[in-house]
Amino acid sequence: MSSPWNSGINDRRLKEQICEIGRRVYAKGFAAANDGNISIRVGENEVLCSPTMICKGFMTPDDICAVDLDGNQLAGKRKRTSEILLHLSVMRARPDVKAVVHCHPPHATAFGVAREPIPQCILPEVEVFLGEIPFAPYETPGGQKFADTVLPFLKPGTNAMILTNHGTISFGPDLETAYWRTEIVDAYCRILILAKQVGNISYLNERESRELLDLKKKLNIDDPRFHDVSCDLCGNSAFRDGYKENMPEPCGFPAPPAFPGYLAGSSAATSAAVASPATNTPQFDALVKAITEQVLAALGK
Repeated sequence: MSSPWNSGINDRRLKEQICEIGRRVYAKGFAAANDGNISIRVGENEVLCSPTMICKGFMTPDDICAVDLDGNQLAGKRKRTSEILLHLSVMRARPDVKAVVHCHPPHATAFGVAREPIPQCILPEVEVFLGEIPFAPYETPGGQKFADTVLPFLKPGTNAMILTNHGTISFGPDLETAYWRTEIVDAYCRILILAKQVGNISYLNERESRELLDLKKKLNIDDPRFHDVSCDLCGNSAFRDGYKENMPEPCGFPAPPAFPGYLAGSSAATSAAVASPATNTPQFDALVKAITEQVLAALGK
């Protein structure tokens, strides 16, 4: 049976592409000095990757390493980076992923350092091409424990995430797509920071948000919200099971509106029930009951 792969560990064109992405990452200020790593899967058990301790803006094809999916080095004059384990965790969990870019874009990394969740339902391009951006918990970089921090957040449709107190990781079917997603994340975070300095954040309404998800579906772009009936449109809840007790809470930015999920429909009754989660509490029910009793007493009933 022929292999589904059309490249191998000696493919110079792909090595040159890794170097080109490295130059872009460095030129954009996403990777200072030796920061960041880039990889692409080229076989059933082979991955090309950037080496350790090298500036991504000055790599040559001869610098590129090859590893297997367990992280064992197969080829290369330089030593492979220890953080390739992070890339391999993504590739093993998501067979659709062929390329991974990890770096430290300043604006997105600032959200990771502040542990501030990135709001949804603001920019159309982000809704369509990214969606929710989850936060992997912090772990000392380099080992398998660090690599496994992303596993709870690798749902279908997820293609970028924040590494808490570290940087970003984005991934896709090819190197350019993985890199573009890094650019989108950082540009969005920069816009959010600037908007906060200007005034308040303005969210899209339910109709506008649904139209963007409809467009996303027509473009055959996956999204976690297409798979979870209990997930709302904008409330950063698609990964609540993965976060457990570590879900980041908004501080600098207000929580986005909690419109009913894409699969849950958009009836007025559902919208009213979901849009105000604070009203779905025993305390609120007791307050309503007390007010009702007072009104009835005033009316003599």
